[in-house]
Amino acid sequence: MPEKATERRAKAALRNGKKPTTAAGEFVREEIEHVRRGKHGARSTKQAIAIGLSKARRAGIPLKPPKQGQASRRTRRSAEAAYEVGQRKRKPRAPSRRRSAASERALKREGKAAASRRALSSQARRAAARRRSRR
Repeated sequence: MPEKATERRAKAALRNGKKPTTAAGEFVREEIEHVRRGKHGARSTKQAIAIGLSKARRAGIPLKPPKQGQASRRTRRSAEAAYEVGQRKRKPRAPSRRRSAASERALKREGKAAASRRALSSQARRAAARRRSRR
């Protein structure tokens, strides 16, 4: 569950005319903080970002899922489902306790290095380079 303050900041950003990606950044920031504080870990910076974006979609931020070919089929399907839940087009399924516990345990076993300044910086540089090459 995202924190209320995060949801409030994201909704305020949308009201101020910011783009959905900017509003979703609040959820990503929260997720990075969770990893840094040791609430759980992440295998990679990309994973921490993905968790934050998923939370944003489920919270109602109108962040469209990636287009076909931009992400794997599994990622896109998951993003579509999260988006539909957030836009109230699909009822949220009651989470399986067993699956939730398993994913929580798996994340707790992961390290905290994914949220370091160095990891975030290199991830941002890679993403920027990818955007430049697409032009």
